[in-house]
Amino acid sequence: MNDSSWGAPPPSAGFRGPPDQGPAAPAGPAHEGGDASQTRRMPIVSDPGGPGSLGGGGQDDDRHSPGGRQRRPDHHGGSGRPDQHDPSTGAPMGGYVEGPGYGSADGHVNGSAGGAGDGSALAHGGAGADAQAPAADAPRSGKKRAGRDLGAAIGVGLGLGAVVLASLFVYKPVFVGVIVVAVVVGLWELTSRFAERKDIKAPLVPLAVGGAAMIVAGYVRGADGAWVAMALTALAVLVWRMTESPHDYLRDVTAGVFAAFYVPFLATFVALMLAADDGPWRVLTFLLLTVVSDTGAYAVGWRFGTHKLAPRISPGKTREGLVGAIAFAMAAGALCMQFLIDDGTWWQGLLVGLAVATSATLGDLGESMMKRDLGIKDMGTLLPGHGGIMDRLDSLLPTAPVVWLLFVVFVGAG
Repeated sequence: MNDSSWGAPPPSAGFRGPPDQGPAAPAGPAHEGGDASQTRRMPIVSDPGGPGSLGGGGQDDDRHSPGGRQRRPDHHGGSGRPDQHDPSTGAPMGGYVEGPGYGSADGHVNGSAGGAGDGSALAHGGAGADAQAPAADAPRSGKKRAGRDLGAAIGVGLGLGAVVLASLFVYKPVFVGVIVVAVVVGLWELTSRFAERKDIKAPLVPLAVGGAAMIVAGYVRGADGAWVAMALTALAVLVWRMTESPHDYLRDVTAGVFAAFYVPFLATFVALMLAADDGPWRVLTFLLLTVVSDTGAYAVGWRFGTHKLAPRISPGKTREGLVGAIAFAMAAGALCMQFLIDDGTWWQGLLVGLAVATSATLGDLGESMMKRDLGIKDMGTLLPGHGGIMDRLDSLLPTAPVVWLLFVVFVGAG
């Protein structure tokens, strides 16, 4: 998500205020001894108050003045004053305007307060005959939209699910390879965004090699092997970065060590689950509960969500959605632990579901925080309807160690 959706946008090209002419005349009716032309007011256009209009704009959009008005540049590139008119048409060239089409939640102009509905009034400042008509493409009030291509998202999700299930139950080492591929692609997306948005040069080669080694070591040697691989990867990042300029060395290696922990090390716990005798069923339970938690949060939040959970981090998440995630995950956890996990019971599944909903939500918020800092909406574009690999791993990565630990406590390491 762009930075501009969270704060005042930068001035548009060519936008400049009127030349300094001393203290501005007071607003309102002409006062005694003042120039009446300086207090002329623009016609007021009624605001329907629907989503995207000034009266009911986006929940996090702060592009508008407190009174719901927005300054419009004239076609000469200046801000314009209410007493300036186009000599050819006699229409006002600037000042404050109100009405639909100015200040939609995504920062685009959907029409004009007095134009043809195509935003042309922003350039010409005209007040056409249809000034009272709402913009043709203004969003309709009371209608929720998913915000993504659901068809593509469902298709990609089904395809990924088929690959996971086939590799998971046919030959376990193949699924280890699937984890390695996901980790390497995720590291590439993460380091690429670091470089593009923050000029942070976290070394990808040692991260990719070390990340793959972590996954394999965790599957073959257990947790001890994963820790050793993590330490060697961090050392490799420090040494690799020494081949370049010392400028920003600490910043780059810190980002590299963070990336090594955040992506491959957390993913290693999936390999640890897989290594158990009933490993495929443990991994399947982990994946199902995370997906069910996300689905429950989306379904309940979309239908009933009104109270924001963390509006400064992720405006789309609601407290009602969190309740839905917990309810769905606990129900699915009870079923999975009772019927899929050896020696598991339904009450253990309730606790696992509660932990999954909590960790998945925190993981999603954590990546949203990173994307907010980077000024991006998605980490990548590899998966249509989903974004990038990291946009799918955000809930899975922090949930993996939580589920692994609960399995060990409830039914043993296997």
